[in-house]
Amino acid sequence: MTKTSFDLVVVGGGPGGYVAAIRAAQLGMSVALVERAELGGICLNWGCIPTKALLHSATVLRACREAAHYGVTGAGEARPDLAAMVARSRKVAGRLGQGVTHLMKKDGVTVFAASARLAGSGKLALDNGATLSAKHIILATGARARDLPALPAGERIWAYRQALVPTEIPKSLLVVGAGAIGAEFASFYRAVGAEVTLIDMTPEILPQEDAEISHLARKAFEKQGIRVLTRCAVTASSTTADGVKVTLEHEGRKLDQTFDRVIVAAGIVGNVENLGLEQTRVKVEKTHIVTDDLCRTGEPGVYAIGDVAGAPWLAHKASHEAVLCVEAIAGLPVHAIDPLRIPACTYSYPQVASIGMTEARAREHASKTGGEIRVGKFTFAGNGKAIAMGEDQGLVKTVFDDKSGELLGAHIIHPEASELITGYGVAASLEATEEDLMHTVFAHPTLSETLHESVLAAFGRALHA
Repeated sequence: MTKTSFDLVVVGGGPGGYVAAIRAAQLGMSVALVERAELGGICLNWGCIPTKALLHSATVLRACREAAHYGVTGAGEARPDLAAMVARSRKVAGRLGQGVTHLMKKDGVTVFAASARLAGSGKLALDNGATLSAKHIILATGARARDLPALPAGERIWAYRQALVPTEIPKSLLVVGAGAIGAEFASFYRAVGAEVTLIDMTPEILPQEDAEISHLARKAFEKQGIRVLTRCAVTASSTTADGVKVTLEHEGRKLDQTFDRVIVAAGIVGNVENLGLEQTRVKVEKTHIVTDDLCRTGEPGVYAIGDVAGAPWLAHKASHEAVLCVEAIAGLPVHAIDPLRIPACTYSYPQVASIGMTEARAREHASKTGGEIRVGKFTFAGNGKAIAMGEDQGLVKTVFDDKSGELLGAHIIHPEASELITGYGVAASLEATEEDLMHTVFAHPTLSETLHESVLAAFGRALHA
Protein backbone atom coordinates (compact mmCIF):
# COMPACT_ATOMS: atom_id res chain seq x y z
CA MET A 1 0.00 0.00 0.00
CA THR A 2 1.37 3.42 -0.99
CA LYS A 3 2.23 5.67 1.90
CA THR A 4 0.05 8.80 2.15
CA SER A 5 1.31 10.54 5.30
CA PHE A 6 4.59 12.48 5.29
CA ASP A 7 6.60 15.06 7.15
CA LEU A 8 6.79 17.13 3.96
CA VAL A 9 4.99 17.15 0.63
CA VAL A 10 6.41 19.24 -2.20
CA VAL A 11 4.11 20.24 -5.06
CA GLY A 12 6.14 20.72 -8.24
CA GLY A 13 9.27 18.90 -9.38
CA GLY A 14 11.32 21.71 -10.89
CA PRO A 15 14.70 23.03 -9.64
CA GLY A 16 13.00 24.34 -6.51
CA GLY A 17 10.76 21.38 -5.80
CA TYR A 18 13.11 18.46 -6.38
CA VAL A 19 15.95 20.19 -4.50
CA ALA A 20 13.61 20.77 -1.56
CA ALA A 21 12.72 17.08 -1.58
CA ILE A 22 16.38 16.01 -1.66
CA ARG A 23 17.43 18.33 1.17
CA ALA A 24 14.48 17.26 3.32
CA ALA A 25 15.34 13.60 2.78
CA GLN A 26 18.95 14.32 3.73
CA LEU A 27 17.66 15.77 7.00
CA GLY A 28 15.72 12.61 7.78
CA MET A 29 12.22 13.71 6.84
CA SER A 30 9.71 11.47 5.10
CA VAL A 31 9.07 13.25 1.79
CA ALA A 32 6.67 13.10 -1.13
CA LEU A 33 6.95 15.01 -4.38
CA VAL A 34 3.90 15.65 -6.55
CA GLU A 35 4.58 16.50 -10.20
CA ARG A 36 1.97 16.54 -12.98
CA ALA A 37 4.47 16.46 -15.87
CA GLU A 38 8.19 15.70 -16.13
CA LEU A 39 10.55 15.72 -13.15
CA GLY A 40 12.96 18.63 -13.48
CA GLY A 41 10.18 21.03 -14.39
CA ILE A 42 10.19 23.60 -17.15
CA CYS A 43 13.82 24.55 -16.49
CA LEU A 44 15.26 21.14 -17.17
CA ASN A 45 12.82 20.01 -19.86
CA TRP A 46 11.70 23.16 -21.69
CA GLY A 47 13.85 26.03 -20.49
CA CYS A 48 17.34 26.41 -19.07
CA ILE A 49 18.85 23.13 -20.26
CA PRO A 50 17.54 22.57 -23.81
CA THR A 51 18.04 26.22 -24.71
CA LYS A 52 21.68 26.01 -23.63
CA ALA A 53 22.11 22.85 -25.70
CA LEU A 54 20.79 24.65 -28.77
CA LEU A 55 22.90 27.72 -28.04
CA HIS A 56 26.01 25.56 -27.70
CA SER A 57 25.26 24.04 -31.10
CA ALA A 58 25.13 27.59 -32.43
CA THR A 59 28.50 28.31 -30.78
CA VAL A 60 30.06 25.28 -32.48
CA LEU A 61 28.54 26.34 -35.81
CA ARG A 62 29.93 29.84 -35.38
CA ALA A 63 33.36 28.44 -34.50
CA CYS A 64 33.38 26.25 -37.62
CA ARG A 65 32.45 29.16 -39.84
CA GLU A 66 35.28 31.21 -38.38
CA ALA A 67 37.79 28.33 -38.32
CA ALA A 68 40.08 29.89 -40.91
CA HIS A 69 40.72 32.76 -38.53
CA TYR A 70 42.36 30.22 -36.18
CA GLY A 71 44.41 28.49 -38.83
CA VAL A 72 41.96 25.63 -39.37
CA THR A 73 40.86 24.86 -42.92
CA GLY A 74 37.90 22.90 -44.29
CA ALA A 75 35.21 23.92 -41.78
CA GLY A 76 34.24 27.32 -43.15
CA GLU A 77 31.22 26.00 -45.07
CA ALA A 78 29.57 24.39 -42.03
CA ARG A 79 25.78 24.39 -42.15
CA PRO A 80 23.20 23.80 -39.42
CA ASP A 81 21.49 20.41 -39.20
CA LEU A 82 18.41 21.64 -37.35
CA ALA A 83 16.94 18.20 -36.72
CA ALA A 84 20.20 16.98 -35.20
CA MET A 85 20.50 20.10 -33.05
CA VAL A 86 16.97 19.67 -31.71
CA ALA A 87 17.46 15.94 -31.16
CA ARG A 88 20.63 16.60 -29.19
CA SER A 89 18.93 19.21 -27.01
CA ARG A 90 16.08 16.80 -26.23
CA LYS A 91 18.60 14.05 -25.45
CA VAL A 92 20.43 16.33 -23.02
CA ALA A 93 17.18 17.23 -21.26
CA GLY A 94 16.14 13.58 -21.16
CA ARG A 95 19.44 12.50 -19.61
CA LEU A 96 19.14 15.06 -16.84
CA GLY A 97 15.49 14.13 -16.29
CA GLN A 98 16.52 10.53 -15.75
CA GLY A 99 19.10 11.81 -13.29
CA VAL A 100 16.43 13.55 -11.21
CA THR A 101 14.35 10.36 -11.22
CA HIS A 102 17.38 8.45 -9.95
CA LEU A 103 17.96 11.01 -7.19
CA MET A 104 14.37 10.67 -5.99
CA LYS A 105 14.77 6.90 -5.72
CA LYS A 106 18.20 7.15 -4.10
CA ASP A 107 16.98 9.55 -1.42
CA GLY A 108 13.74 7.68 -0.74
CA VAL A 109 11.39 10.38 -2.00
CA THR A 110 7.93 9.09 -2.92
CA VAL A 111 6.88 10.58 -6.26
CA PHE A 112 3.25 11.01 -7.29
CA ALA A 113 2.53 11.73 -10.95
CA ALA A 114 -0.49 13.96 -10.41
CA SER A 115 -1.79 17.47 -9.78
CA ALA A 116 -2.54 18.55 -6.22
CA ARG A 117 -4.86 20.94 -4.39
CA LEU A 118 -4.78 22.10 -0.79
CA ALA A 119 -7.66 20.33 0.95
CA GLY A 120 -7.74 21.59 4.50
CA SER A 121 -5.21 21.66 7.28
CA GLY A 122 -2.17 19.62 6.29
CA LYS A 123 -3.93 17.82 3.45
CA LEU A 124 -3.57 17.66 -0.32
CA ALA A 125 -6.08 16.16 -2.75
CA LEU A 126 -4.54 14.62 -5.85
CA ASP A 127 -6.37 14.40 -9.16
CA ASN A 128 -5.85 10.62 -9.14
CA GLY A 129 -8.19 10.35 -6.15
CA ALA A 130 -5.55 10.02 -3.45
CA THR A 131 -5.28 12.30 -0.40
CA LEU A 132 -1.92 13.08 1.18
CA SER A 133 -1.31 14.50 4.63
CA ALA A 134 1.79 16.32 5.77
CA LYS A 135 3.08 18.50 8.58
CA HIS A 136 4.52 20.85 5.99
CA ILE A 137 3.64 21.60 2.36
CA ILE A 138 5.89 23.46 -0.09
CA LEU A 139 4.35 24.90 -3.24
CA ALA A 140 6.90 24.97 -6.06
CA THR A 141 4.58 25.08 -9.06
CA GLY A 142 6.65 27.49 -11.14
CA ALA A 143 5.42 29.85 -13.82
CA ARG A 144 4.50 29.92 -17.50
CA ALA A 145 4.84 32.30 -20.42
CA ARG A 146 2.58 35.32 -20.41
CA ASP A 147 -0.03 35.33 -23.17
CA LEU A 148 -0.39 38.40 -25.35
CA PRO A 149 -3.92 39.04 -26.67
CA ALA A 150 -2.51 40.52 -29.87
CA LEU A 151 -0.57 37.30 -30.55
CA PRO A 152 -2.74 34.23 -29.91
CA ALA A 153 -0.73 31.00 -29.89
CA GLY A 154 -0.84 28.92 -33.04
CA GLU A 155 1.19 27.03 -35.61
CA ARG A 156 3.13 30.15 -36.54
CA ILE A 157 3.03 32.00 -33.20
CA TRP A 158 5.23 30.15 -30.75
CA ALA A 159 5.86 30.13 -27.03
CA TYR A 160 9.14 28.67 -25.75
CA ARG A 161 8.06 25.03 -26.15
CA GLN A 162 7.41 25.32 -29.87
CA ALA A 163 10.53 27.45 -30.33
CA LEU A 164 12.65 24.64 -28.86
CA VAL A 165 11.51 21.98 -31.34
CA PRO A 166 11.33 23.65 -34.77
CA THR A 167 11.13 21.42 -37.82
CA GLU A 168 12.56 24.07 -40.12
CA ILE A 169 14.47 27.33 -39.85
CA PRO A 170 12.09 30.29 -40.27
CA LYS A 171 13.03 32.59 -43.12
CA SER A 172 12.01 35.58 -41.03
CA LEU A 173 11.35 35.63 -37.30
CA LEU A 174 9.90 38.19 -34.91
CA VAL A 175 10.88 37.77 -31.26
CA VAL A 176 8.58 39.72 -28.95
CA GLY A 177 10.33 40.51 -25.67
CA ALA A 178 14.01 41.33 -25.35
CA GLY A 179 14.63 39.97 -21.88
CA ALA A 180 16.84 36.92 -21.32
CA ILE A 181 14.54 34.40 -23.06
CA GLY A 182 13.94 36.57 -26.10
CA ALA A 183 17.61 37.49 -26.45
CA GLU A 184 18.64 33.84 -26.31
CA PHE A 185 16.15 32.75 -28.97
CA ALA A 186 17.16 35.70 -31.16
CA SER A 187 20.82 34.64 -30.89
CA PHE A 188 20.14 31.01 -31.73
CA TYR A 189 17.86 31.59 -34.69
CA ARG A 190 20.13 34.25 -36.15
CA ALA A 191 23.10 31.88 -35.89
CA VAL A 192 21.28 29.17 -37.87
CA GLY A 193 20.25 31.60 -40.60
CA ALA A 194 16.91 33.23 -39.81
CA GLU A 195 16.36 36.93 -40.42
CA VAL A 196 15.54 38.02 -36.88
CA THR A 197 13.75 41.10 -35.56
CA LEU A 198 13.86 41.54 -31.78
CA ILE A 199 11.46 44.01 -30.16
CA ASP A 200 10.69 45.27 -26.68
CA MET A 201 8.45 47.95 -25.18
CA THR A 202 11.25 49.31 -23.01
CA PRO A 203 13.89 51.85 -24.12
CA GLU A 204 16.61 49.19 -24.27
CA ILE A 205 16.99 45.42 -24.61
CA LEU A 206 17.77 43.38 -21.47
CA PRO A 207 16.02 46.11 -19.45
CA GLN A 208 16.99 44.64 -16.07
CA GLU A 209 20.69 45.00 -16.83
CA ASP A 210 23.04 47.96 -16.46
CA ALA A 211 22.27 50.47 -19.22
CA GLU A 212 25.82 50.50 -20.58
CA ILE A 213 25.88 46.71 -20.81
CA SER A 214 22.46 46.63 -22.50
CA HIS A 215 23.68 49.18 -25.04
CA LEU A 216 26.75 47.06 -25.83
CA ALA A 217 24.56 43.97 -26.19
CA ARG A 218 22.33 45.79 -28.64
CA LYS A 219 25.34 46.85 -30.73
CA ALA A 220 26.63 43.26 -30.74
CA PHE A 221 23.23 41.90 -31.79
CA GLU A 222 22.91 44.43 -34.58
CA LYS A 223 26.43 43.63 -35.81
CA GLN A 224 25.29 40.01 -36.20
CA GLY A 225 22.38 41.17 -38.33
CA ILE A 226 19.62 41.09 -35.71
CA ARG A 227 17.22 43.97 -36.25
CA VAL A 228 16.44 45.54 -32.86
CA LEU A 229 13.44 47.78 -32.22
CA THR A 230 12.89 49.20 -28.74
CA ARG A 231 9.90 51.22 -27.55
CA CYS A 232 8.02 48.85 -29.82
CA ALA A 233 4.91 46.71 -29.29
CA VAL A 234 2.61 44.45 -31.33
CA THR A 235 -0.90 45.89 -31.46
CA ALA A 236 -2.52 43.40 -33.83
CA SER A 237 -1.79 40.26 -35.81
CA SER A 238 -3.36 37.90 -38.30
CA THR A 239 -2.12 34.51 -39.46
CA THR A 240 -2.18 33.51 -43.10
CA ALA A 241 -0.93 30.52 -45.02
CA ASP A 242 2.28 32.42 -45.73
CA GLY A 243 3.07 33.89 -42.33
CA VAL A 244 2.00 36.20 -39.55
CA LYS A 245 1.07 39.75 -40.42
CA VAL A 246 1.68 42.03 -37.45
CA THR A 247 1.11 45.68 -36.74
CA LEU A 248 3.97 47.19 -34.78
CA GLU A 249 3.74 50.47 -32.94
CA HIS A 250 7.26 51.85 -32.87
CA GLU A 251 7.95 55.24 -31.32
CA GLY A 252 4.55 56.56 -32.35
CA ARG A 253 4.59 55.08 -35.86
CA LYS A 254 2.67 52.06 -37.10
CA LEU A 255 4.48 49.44 -39.15
CA ASP A 256 2.78 46.53 -40.93
CA GLN A 257 5.08 43.58 -41.56
CA THR A 258 4.83 39.87 -42.22
CA PHE A 259 7.03 37.24 -40.58
CA ASP A 260 7.35 33.53 -41.19
CA ARG A 261 7.16 32.84 -37.42
CA VAL A 262 6.74 34.81 -34.17
CA ILE A 263 8.14 33.87 -30.76
CA VAL A 264 6.39 35.39 -27.74
CA ALA A 265 8.80 35.90 -24.82
CA ALA A 266 7.12 38.77 -23.01
CA GLY A 267 7.30 37.80 -19.35
CA ILE A 268 5.81 35.08 -17.18
CA VAL A 269 2.90 34.52 -14.78
CA GLY A 270 2.86 32.30 -11.71
CA ASN A 271 1.08 28.94 -11.71
CA VAL A 272 -1.34 29.70 -8.86
CA GLU A 273 -4.53 28.31 -10.37
CA ASN A 274 -6.20 25.10 -9.14
CA LEU A 275 -4.08 24.90 -5.99
CA GLY A 276 -6.99 25.40 -3.60
CA LEU A 277 -5.61 28.70 -2.36
CA GLU A 278 -9.06 30.30 -2.18
CA GLN A 279 -9.92 28.61 1.12
CA THR A 280 -6.61 29.48 2.78
CA ARG A 281 -4.81 32.53 4.09
CA VAL A 282 -2.30 32.35 1.26
CA LYS A 283 -2.07 35.76 -0.42
CA VAL A 284 -1.54 36.17 -4.16
CA GLU A 285 -0.33 39.38 -5.77
CA LYS A 286 0.13 39.77 -9.54
CA THR A 287 -0.09 35.98 -10.02
CA HIS A 288 2.61 35.25 -7.43
CA ILE A 289 2.33 33.85 -3.91
CA VAL A 290 3.39 36.25 -1.17
CA THR A 291 5.91 34.87 1.32
CA ASP A 292 8.17 36.15 4.09
CA ASP A 293 11.97 35.91 4.07
CA LEU A 294 11.80 32.23 5.05
CA CYS A 295 9.33 31.29 2.30
CA ARG A 296 6.34 31.04 4.66
CA THR A 297 2.90 31.98 3.32
CA GLY A 298 0.00 33.32 5.36
CA GLU A 299 -1.26 29.76 5.86
CA PRO A 300 0.47 27.86 8.71
CA GLY A 301 2.49 24.93 7.40
CA VAL A 302 2.32 26.10 3.77
CA TYR A 303 5.38 27.53 2.01
CA ALA A 304 6.16 28.73 -1.52
CA ILE A 305 9.47 28.82 -3.39
CA GLY A 306 10.80 29.55 -6.85
CA ASP A 307 9.03 31.26 -9.73
CA VAL A 308 5.56 30.96 -8.18
CA ALA A 309 6.85 33.06 -5.27
CA GLY A 310 7.97 35.91 -7.51
CA ALA A 311 11.08 37.56 -8.89
CA PRO A 312 13.82 37.01 -9.63
CA TRP A 313 12.63 34.15 -11.85
CA LEU A 314 15.82 32.13 -11.82
CA ALA A 315 16.37 28.41 -11.35
CA HIS A 316 19.28 28.90 -8.97
CA LYS A 317 17.19 31.23 -6.84
CA ALA A 318 14.53 28.51 -6.63
CA SER A 319 17.08 25.88 -5.59
CA HIS A 320 18.60 28.16 -2.96
CA GLU A 321 15.16 28.99 -1.59
CA ALA A 322 14.41 25.27 -1.46
CA VAL A 323 17.36 24.59 0.83
CA LEU A 324 16.64 27.67 2.93
CA CYS A 325 12.99 26.73 3.36
CA VAL A 326 13.63 23.10 4.27
CA GLU A 327 16.40 23.94 6.71
CA ALA A 328 14.14 26.53 8.38
CA ILE A 329 11.44 23.85 8.72
CA ALA A 330 14.03 21.56 10.28
CA GLY A 331 14.95 24.24 12.82
CA LEU A 332 18.45 24.87 11.49
CA PRO A 333 19.92 28.39 11.60
CA VAL A 334 19.29 30.08 8.24
CA HIS A 335 19.67 33.49 6.65
CA ALA A 336 17.24 35.13 4.27
CA ILE A 337 18.39 35.45 0.67
CA ASP A 338 19.70 38.85 -0.32
CA PRO A 339 18.37 39.49 -3.86
CA LEU A 340 21.44 41.63 -4.57
CA ARG A 341 23.63 38.55 -4.19
CA ILE A 342 21.79 36.46 -6.77
CA PRO A 343 23.59 36.43 -10.13
CA ALA A 344 21.60 36.71 -13.35
CA CYS A 345 22.78 35.36 -16.70
CA THR A 346 21.63 35.69 -20.30
CA TYR A 347 23.16 33.07 -22.59
CA SER A 348 22.90 35.02 -25.82
CA TYR A 349 25.91 35.77 -28.02
CA PRO A 350 27.61 37.52 -26.36
CA GLN A 351 26.47 36.48 -22.90
CA VAL A 352 25.49 39.01 -20.25
CA ALA A 353 25.85 38.37 -16.53
CA SER A 354 25.40 40.57 -13.48
CA ILE A 355 25.03 40.68 -9.74
CA GLY A 356 23.94 43.47 -7.42
CA MET A 357 23.08 47.03 -8.37
CA THR A 358 23.36 48.70 -11.74
CA GLU A 359 25.42 51.88 -11.85
CA ALA A 360 22.23 53.97 -12.04
CA ARG A 361 20.68 52.26 -9.06
CA ALA A 362 23.89 52.54 -7.06
CA ARG A 363 24.10 56.28 -7.77
CA GLU A 364 20.49 56.71 -6.72
CA HIS A 365 21.16 54.78 -3.52
CA ALA A 366 24.28 56.83 -2.80
CA SER A 367 22.45 60.12 -3.34
CA LYS A 368 19.88 59.15 -0.72
CA THR A 369 22.51 58.20 1.85
CA GLY A 370 24.95 61.01 1.12
CA GLY A 371 27.60 58.60 -0.12
CA GLU A 372 29.65 58.22 -3.27
CA ILE A 373 30.39 55.32 -5.59
CA ARG A 374 33.38 54.24 -7.62
CA VAL A 375 33.00 52.59 -11.01
CA GLY A 376 35.68 50.47 -12.64
CA LYS A 377 35.72 49.20 -16.22
CA PHE A 378 38.01 46.90 -18.11
CA THR A 379 37.59 45.73 -21.69
CA PHE A 380 38.53 42.25 -22.87
CA ALA A 381 40.66 43.91 -25.56
CA GLY A 382 43.32 44.26 -22.86
CA ASN A 383 43.21 40.59 -21.78
CA GLY A 384 45.73 38.14 -23.21
CA LYS A 385 43.54 35.04 -22.95
CA ALA A 386 40.60 36.80 -24.64
CA ILE A 387 42.83 37.92 -27.51
CA ALA A 388 44.25 34.39 -27.88
CA MET A 389 40.68 33.01 -28.00
CA GLY A 390 39.61 35.56 -30.59
CA GLU A 391 36.94 36.80 -28.14
CA ASP A 392 38.35 40.19 -27.20
CA GLN A 393 35.10 42.15 -27.40
CA GLY A 394 33.30 42.84 -24.14
CA LEU A 395 33.44 44.66 -20.86
CA VAL A 396 33.66 44.05 -17.12
CA LYS A 397 32.18 46.77 -14.95
CA THR A 398 32.27 46.99 -11.17
CA VAL A 399 30.54 49.38 -8.79
CA PHE A 400 31.82 50.02 -5.25
CA ASP A 401 30.79 52.07 -2.27
CA ASP A 402 33.57 54.64 -1.97
CA LYS A 403 33.59 54.76 1.81
CA SER A 404 33.23 51.11 2.84
CA GLY A 405 34.71 49.44 -0.24
CA GLU A 406 31.63 47.21 -0.53
CA LEU A 407 31.03 45.65 -3.93
CA LEU A 408 27.62 47.04 -4.89
CA GLY A 409 27.35 45.55 -8.36
CA ALA A 410 29.21 43.79 -11.14
CA HIS A 411 28.32 43.49 -14.82
CA ILE A 412 29.92 41.49 -17.63
CA ILE A 413 29.31 41.18 -21.37
CA HIS A 414 31.39 38.50 -23.07
CA PRO A 415 30.84 34.99 -24.51
CA GLU A 416 32.00 33.52 -21.16
CA ALA A 417 30.22 36.01 -18.88
CA SER A 418 28.05 33.39 -17.16
CA GLU A 419 31.13 31.50 -15.96
CA LEU A 420 32.95 34.62 -14.83
CA ILE A 421 30.20 36.21 -12.73
CA THR A 422 30.53 33.60 -9.98
CA GLY A 423 33.84 35.19 -8.92
CA TYR A 424 31.95 38.31 -7.95
CA GLY A 425 29.16 36.20 -6.44
CA VAL A 426 31.61 34.55 -4.04
CA ALA A 427 33.11 37.95 -3.21
CA ALA A 428 29.69 39.43 -2.44
CA SER A 429 28.71 36.43 -0.32
CA LEU A 430 31.91 36.75 1.71
CA GLU A 431 31.42 40.54 1.97
CA ALA A 432 34.80 41.07 0.38
CA THR A 433 35.94 44.67 0.04
CA GLU A 434 37.83 46.26 -2.82
CA GLU A 435 41.03 45.70 -0.86
CA ASP A 436 40.35 41.97 -0.56
CA LEU A 437 39.72 41.73 -4.29
CA MET A 438 42.76 43.79 -5.22
CA HIS A 439 44.98 41.57 -3.06
CA THR A 440 43.59 38.36 -4.60
CA VAL A 441 46.03 36.60 -6.95
CA PHE A 442 44.39 35.79 -10.30
CA ALA A 443 46.01 33.16 -12.52
CA HIS A 444 47.55 34.28 -15.81
CA PRO A 445 46.57 34.02 -18.59
CA THR A 446 42.87 33.75 -17.76
CA LEU A 447 39.72 35.65 -18.59
CA SER A 448 39.19 36.11 -14.87
CA GLU A 449 42.04 38.61 -14.80
CA THR A 450 39.52 41.08 -16.22
CA LEU A 451 37.61 40.85 -12.93
CA HIS A 452 40.74 41.94 -11.09
CA GLU A 453 41.54 44.74 -13.52
CA SER A 454 38.02 46.17 -13.29
CA VAL A 455 38.34 46.36 -9.51
CA LEU A 456 41.74 48.04 -9.84
CA ALA A 457 40.28 50.48 -12.38
CA ALA A 458 37.58 51.57 -9.93
CA PHE A 459 40.37 52.87 -7.70
CA GLY A 460 42.66 54.24 -10.37
CA ARG A 461 45.08 51.32 -10.27
CA ALA A 462 44.40 49.32 -13.46
CA LEU A 463 47.60 47.83 -14.82
CA HIS A 464 46.67 46.95 -18.40
CA ALA A 465 44.08 49.58 -19.33
